[in-house]
Amino acid sequence: MTLQRRYVLGALLALLALVAGALLADVLATVFFAITVAYLLFPLREELTRRGFSLWRASFVTTLVAALAVVVLAAPPVLVVVTRIDAIVAFLAALPPTLSVELYGLSASVTLSQARTVAVSFGRQLARSFAVVAPVLALKLTVFGMVLFALLSRPADTHRATLAVVPAGYRDVVQALSRRTRATLFGIYVLQAATAVGTFAVALVLFFLLGYPYFLTLAVLAAILQFLPVIGPSILIAVLAIAHLAAGDPTRAILVFVAGSLLVAWLPDVVIRPRLSRETADLPGSLYFVGFVGGLLTVGAVGVIAGPLVVGLVVETAELLSAELNDVHVGEE
Repeated sequence: MTLQRRYVLGALLALLALVAGALLADVLATVFFAITVAYLLFPLREELTRRGFSLWRASFVTTLVAALAVVVLAAPPVLVVVTRIDAIVAFLAALPPTLSVELYGLSASVTLSQARTVAVSFGRQLARSFAVVAPVLALKLTVFGMVLFALLSRPADTHRATLAVVPAGYRDVVQALSRRTRATLFGIYVLQAATAVGTFAVALVLFFLLGYPYFLTLAVLAAILQFLPVIGPSILIAVLAIAHLAAGDPTRAILVFVAGSLLVAWLPDVVIRPRLSRETADLPGSLYFVGFVGGLLTVGAVGVIAGPLVVGLVVETAELLSAELNDVHVGEE
């Protein structure tokens, strides 16, 4: 194949990819999600193959496990929305326009009217739209399963097609970026999910012992907030403490703030993350936060994954360039 022919085919591929992206914009996030999950599930599929499963059966079982995991992870927040949204909206609507807090002779006032209006409106809109989007979510879950199965069942073809368009001298770069991608996705999915599960268990016990009537709902919210980098469940703990202060119970506010900060917001990070961190990419928390927030604000929900992933790839590319330049300088000396 001549060099010119390769350039023409490469340009044609890029053009068709842009057209496909424009036509399939509504499912691009689902496809991207399936690709990132496939990166993490290749070891499971390979293990099943080593245990005697055929390639098709191993891919099917792995895809089924992934689909069940998605359903299990999505079920708690959906249940919270369905069963508790009325109570949450009623609580927000009952908040006064201005909140006055007094503690040991000191007083402060916080205006809540605008925030309350926005929160109530969002809650009601979320409750109304859930029934409408449920069929769409089912279709996207089907697309997710089909794409994931296709990637798992034909890994050699996918790998060969990816490397075929990369010049031989740059394939080590592709391999390095692939390793960084797997490590970053491990940090986003596996480590965050494990920490969220630990947070749920600790929060469930703590909120039950503190006598909260909706301790299960609060534990689910704490686990979901664990996916927010840096701040995490601290938001929920702060809201509960402020609510107790507003009710004139500073002792309970201090108790939930101290116990919640230590056991819910801090302990899971200290106990679970170090045990899994050796499998993750060397990505500082500040850069992860920038990628998370930037991706979320720029491209929506998929940015929660795409943002940190892109930041991780930028860091890896910078390290490759630094190593290349250092090798050049050493050779010149």
